[in-house]
Amino acid sequence: MQNKVRELRLQGRSPKEIARALKVSPSVVAPLVRAIAAESTGTAEPEVVGCWVNVGWSAGLGVDPARGWVDEQPGTAEGMVSVLVARRHTWDRMTLCGYLVDAYCLGVKNAVGPEVCDDRELRRYREYFFGEYAGWQEVPIELARHLVFGSIDYARKLGFEPHEDFAPAADALGKWEGDAAITFGRDGKPFYMEGPYDDAAKVLRTLRRSLADDEFDYVTGG
Repeated sequence: MQNKVRELRLQGRSPKEIARALKVSPSVVAPLVRAIAAESTGTAEPEVVGCWVNVGWSAGLGVDPARGWVDEQPGTAEGMVSVLVARRHTWDRMTLCGYLVDAYCLGVKNAVGPEVCDDRELRRYREYFFGEYAGWQEVPIELARHLVFGSIDYARKLGFEPHEDFAPAADALGKWEGDAAITFGRDGKPFYMEGPYDDAAKVLRTLRRSLADDEFDYVTGG
């Protein structure tokens, strides 16, 4: 199966597309994709071509000033942070992964990739990916790593696991050492804002298993 996965990967197929073509679960394909990527790069991580987040990413968060991470338009977003990472795949193509982060409560709500694309496809997708924000900015991969993995660590303490699509996309961020330089929650306090696909009652039950009602805030309904 690994040879077939390798062949389809070279054609630019995503892990989900490969899983459909082979009629297996994405969880079967994901480790094979990672193993194939490791074959071509040895022990070194593929080069980071670019890393971007939406402007306003820092709203409500505590950020270690020693890191020098700058939010180009602070206050223009509210807790929902999108992160996009591109790494070198071949000389003219790259692997793209994206993450939707609820930095106030739930951690990683969704993830996409790895998808293989060229420069033109990257530019087009980036405009779409950040289309609901005031804009986007290029940032160090370290900031992306702390936003995504740090939010997961924070959410797990509240009882939430990352979206199932995160696992295939995780490697694009690089190795996580823990100890985030970001304080999550809105001004340090868990804050849940209901999304269009959330089971809000389940989220609130989970929060109340680990926190008292006055230890978190929430907004539900229209």
